[in-house]
Amino acid sequence: MGRERLLHHATRRLLLLLPRSRGFSSSAGAAASSREPLHVCVVGSGPAGFYTADKMLKGHEEAQVDIIDRLPTPFGLVRSGVAPDHPETKIVVNQFSRVAANGRCSFYGNVTVGSDVSVSELQKIYDVVVLAYGAESDRSLGIPGEDLRGIHSAREFVWWYNGHPDMCNLAPDLQSTDSAVVLGQGNVALDVARILLRCTSELAATDIADYAFDALRGNTIRKVYLVGRRGPVQAACTAKELREILGLKNVRVCIKEADLVTSTADEEEIRNSRIQRRVYELLSKAATAHKGNISNDQKELHFVFFRRPIRFLPAEDGSTVDVVQLEKTCLKDGVAGKQVAVGTGEFEDLKCGLVLKSIGYKSLPVEGLPFDNYRGVVPNLKGRVLSSESENGTVESGLYVVGWLKRGPTGIVATNLHCAEETVAGILEDDKKGLFMGPGSKKQGRRGLLEILEQKNIRFVPLDGWEKIDSKEKTAGQLKNKPREKITTWDDLLMAAN
Repeated sequence: MGRERLLHHATRRLLLLLPRSRGFSSSAGAAASSREPLHVCVVGSGPAGFYTADKMLKGHEEAQVDIIDRLPTPFGLVRSGVAPDHPETKIVVNQFSRVAANGRCSFYGNVTVGSDVSVSELQKIYDVVVLAYGAESDRSLGIPGEDLRGIHSAREFVWWYNGHPDMCNLAPDLQSTDSAVVLGQGNVALDVARILLRCTSELAATDIADYAFDALRGNTIRKVYLVGRRGPVQAACTAKELREILGLKNVRVCIKEADLVTSTADEEEIRNSRIQRRVYELLSKAATAHKGNISNDQKELHFVFFRRPIRFLPAEDGSTVDVVQLEKTCLKDGVAGKQVAVGTGEFEDLKCGLVLKSIGYKSLPVEGLPFDNYRGVVPNLKGRVLSSESENGTVESGLYVVGWLKRGPTGIVATNLHCAEETVAGILEDDKKGLFMGPGSKKQGRRGLLEILEQKNIRFVPLDGWEKIDSKEKTAGQLKNKPREKITTWDDLLMAAN
């Protein structure tokens, strides 16, 4: 009851602090504008959301931007997706923090769109609603045995070691097997393989979740298999990520030289893509560098090409994964860069006790929104949401999309910058056309959101709540010589935000 009263008073204070006049007051010497502010709501506080907010604030001097996130903490995959041993990638948080501190920007954490507040409610109180909530589910293989214990998605595993509150209780079993299979060969697959194989002393000074660090210290896995349907020329990772995992201490890399033989189409693909050429060169070099170099205390990283999983087989207990059955594949003749892997009818078993599926993230639909289930995106035209999956669908006025929800789960953090630029350009173009200024178009914006949250008794976390969490994590981290000690449960995060 005390918390509810605090929520009520905090919301009332915020409402009283909001300006009575919605007109924009310009700086001295500049002509005052009589236009109404442009009220913008960004749903999702990951890179796509923050880049969008940044571009909106810079591109429209009267924009007021509110960022909503279902988590009490901002920054999305920068916090919960970037590997703990990649601190340089997290530096972008400094830029996002400056955006959040802008006087025309507000953050509202612990607010779930779809249950706490609907998209239609947001559309009634905001001129512009931008969906940037990313991908919080996974693609499925759809093969027998996929629900066996010991099989997890790479997203779940990444969220687990990064301290995401949804996965703090995942508890993958790292002590009952010496072999793990990672299905996929993209950057996320390399991340999870690297975390399994890296010496834990090198993880001690990172922001890895404490429970994950303790589990990895007792890790008995000695062999990790990275399995891909196609060949080394088509590996989906970047050279930077590949170079890092190939250089791990005390890890022997195993690649069959027969897998490195290239076809005419492969050679054309190598010529046409600098990235694929560099990846292929690194794999070829690793195949020879580690040949015959065997040590009993070494761990092993196996690149398994031209294989696809067809079923998972259980151990004697009937509930835990014991074997991944693979079918050998070959590339069907086709245009370079678009060769398809097809089964050959030859099979082999790969014994393991842990499987991590890195076959792609998947966005989830929100009630009342058009959604392309096959592609996992909201149908859109350069960021403008369409009323149906067809490009002939009508544009939904004031509703936009950005990031993975717009283009699918591809690209790196910086990819969202260009994606946001395109969507914001569309918003500014529509604003110049007067689409948000028609009769009856005046919106409440932030005031309306706060009223909805108070009416529904939603315990939101404002920016200063996140700053309290941030401060407590950093203080706890200093005691362990870490950048931060993450708070990893919902209850503890909400308590820390008070």
